[in-house]
Amino acid sequence: MSLAEPAALPVATSAAPRLHVLKRFAAGFKASLPAYLLLLPSLIFLALFTYGAMGRVFIDALYQRTTPKAPVRFVGLDNVSAVLADPAFTGAVVNNLIYAVGTAIPSIGLALLFALALARTNAVTSALRAALFLPVLIPMVAASALFLFIFLPNVGLLDYNIGRLLPVLPNWLGDPDIALSAIMVITIWKNAGYYMLFFLAGLQAVPEDVMEAAHLDGAGPFQRLRYIILPELKPTFLFVTVIATLNAVTQVDHVFVLTQGGPSNSTNLVLFYIYQQAVEHYDVGKASAATLLTLAALMGLTALSFRTLANREGGP
Repeated sequence: MSLAEPAALPVATSAAPRLHVLKRFAAGFKASLPAYLLLLPSLIFLALFTYGAMGRVFIDALYQRTTPKAPVRFVGLDNVSAVLADPAFTGAVVNNLIYAVGTAIPSIGLALLFALALARTNAVTSALRAALFLPVLIPMVAASALFLFIFLPNVGLLDYNIGRLLPVLPNWLGDPDIALSAIMVITIWKNAGYYMLFFLAGLQAVPEDVMEAAHLDGAGPFQRLRYIILPELKPTFLFVTVIATLNAVTQVDHVFVLTQGGPSNSTNLVLFYIYQQAVEHYDVGKASAATLLTLAALMGLTALSFRTLANREGGP
């Protein structure tokens, strides 16, 4: 009897904290219920069109169906192996890497220069900011149509003006050596103003007292840029780099309008390759496998970038 009584005490004492925790959770849920209801429509669309679509892509990657009426056949990871062995896919990956580096670095560099030049707010800088941001508002298809008139051989604005200076006119969109560079120009033109906004926000977070102290100590503009502004902008650089990399993979409208991946697949990017497999060749399994590989690479890159950012800020 004396041994049974002490054994009952932990049960009685452990139930009270659990009941208290449940009450606190219920009270917190009741207080947050309006917020959850406001988020519910977005969560439903996110589940259906993002995570649901990802699940469907994962399932489709395990099957093979080459025509609408052909029977569906389970092939496991054969689609992934076929994509990795496809020279067109590896060529698209190489093109996309060149495209990402060739657009991200100039876009970010221009955006930083614009932000530094237009950091002070007045009527002139506000007008210039709006002018630089204007390309962001133009749809990519419309921007591509605009640049098509610029790049047209012989009669385009570029050839019409530069043709008088060059002995041989380059075929901007028809030459495999320069076609990818030509479509990079459109991306740089569109994205520089967008990235400028992030750097303007980052410059506002630079402590003014530190800048004033450096100025009083005799630090010149380049020294303040080198030792104060750029270190303070490191998180902005990292975030903009992630955004620029994602844009390099997700923007493909100009390829549709201007080159259709040509000439000789020199402008074929990963997203256009996926479109070709799914729509032109109706190989849904291969297109889904290529999508999964691209998604895995982007998620890994994003996780690594934000992990680096957390380490710099002293996070866990």
